[in-house]
Amino acid sequence: MPVASELILVALLLIGLLAKSHLIAAAACILVIVKLARMEVVFDFLENKGLELGLLVLLLTIMVPLANGKINDRDIIYNLTSVPGLLAILGGALATHLNSQGLLMLQVDPGIIFGLIIGSLFGIIFLGGIPVGPLMAAGIAALFMEFFRYFK
Repeated sequence: MPVASELILVALLLIGLLAKSHLIAAAACILVIVKLARMEVVFDFLENKGLELGLLVLLLTIMVPLANGKINDRDIIYNLTSVPGLLAILGGALATHLNSQGLLMLQVDPGIIFGLIIGSLFGIIFLGGIPVGPLMAAGIAALFMEFFRYFK
């Protein structure tokens, strides 16, 4: 049913536009164009290397203040020894663990991505959120699933 995936992508494009989530709208639009152009090689590339490429761009963006000198040695030492800095280290460790669980969940059940996107849109519209990480959203969903299994 090839038309169904195109309709879902168009629906996500429209929802993204209505929700003012330009990233979701742009991603859906690009995938519709790739699908209509029958450029399956792009799907293969995105499936195999897209996550790494996206994480690389995200890390580059986050590291810019370090590279351009906005963060100095004193700031780094303070942030490695202060309570907020130690909590940031703990948060980073927990986030990477949740991300790995999210990736595993997405590999086991790729269809879950639609729910993650809808949840991200709700977060944007009703909570003023920013859709930075479907992988983190999947990690949190995996954590919820563990709680659900535990208390079931």
